[in-house]
Amino acid sequence: MTQAELEAMEIADFGLSSLDETGLEIVVYVNTERVCAKELVMFPRQLCPEHRHPPFDGTAGKVETFRCRAGTVYLYTQGEPTPQPAARVPADGAFTVWHEVVLTPGTQYTIEPDTLHWFQAGDDGAVVSEFSTQSRDDLDVFTDPRIQRTTISADA
Repeated sequence: MTQAELEAMEIADFGLSSLDETGLEIVVYVNTERVCAKELVMFPRQLCPEHRHPPFDGTAGKVETFRCRAGTVYLYTQGEPTPQPAARVPADGAFTVWHEVVLTPGTQYTIEPDTLHWFQAGDDGAVVSEFSTQSRDDLDVFTDPRIQRTTISADA
């Protein structure tokens, strides 16, 4: 990564102030009206909370493909619930979809627009490349009403 990319990295804690448990470290390579490419870096067992990407501005919503680069990612989406999922979730979280897809280096999965999903890194953390249509994070709809997608800085 370049110095500029490191300086532009977004640290998203989703307003919960529990970054080690819930959050993402995001580097955006490109985000236009047509395409988006990001790198998602996750600490061990860190999770991105359940959400969906709804329709906007005449589009169906964001289509995204996750490709695992390092580590293991447990991705959960709509579908038949997995009987014994590998995820470890906080007791106060909101999770409704439990169809598990396990991503390891070199594997990928595509999520259609407006589909509930969430994911968690494995015990060694993970790096995931995200390729999608235009990303509008401010429009994401989260299952947990406490979630704030836009980072809010508080003065010390």
